[in-house]
Amino acid sequence: MLALRQSSLRVMRPASRMLSTTRIFYQSNKPVSGTAHNLAEVNGPNSLIGEGAKEGAVPTDIDQATGLERLELLGKLEGVDVFDTKPLDSSRKGTMQDPIIIESYDDYRYVGCTGSPAGSHTIMWLKPTVKQVARCWECGSVYKVKPVGVEDPEGGHHH
Repeated sequence: MLALRQSSLRVMRPASRMLSTTRIFYQSNKPVSGTAHNLAEVNGPNSLIGEGAKEGAVPTDIDQATGLERLELLGKLEGVDVFDTKPLDSSRKGTMQDPIIIESYDDYRYVGCTGSPAGSHTIMWLKPTVKQVARCWECGSVYKVKPVGVEDPEGGHHH
């Protein structure tokens, strides 16, 4: 029995220190500095940390959202579709000579093809890259990635 009590005391000591540190942080009431309130103020990951709710108030989504969720909410407040979720051109089928162009900030993008006209077959998920087009197995439509924000698309990444 004595051995059990000593081991439980050792476990409890670090937890009590953590609670006191948490209490000091909670009572500081300092807002997070550099929190972005619109898209123009976003300058990195640290600006996408929500300030939290005011004391005695229920927090809204924008008060407590962080990271990409906060970026998306700030965009919606300004009417900007941050993640470009508009549907692709489905009025025609892409061909090898005239593929459907998809803009991407990366070397690839996932595309859900539903056929032409839209909804003519179940969604087929494709992954066109900068170097290789993707062709739908169901309808034969071709998709090609166009790099955006890259000065030299043939030269690869510039980090």
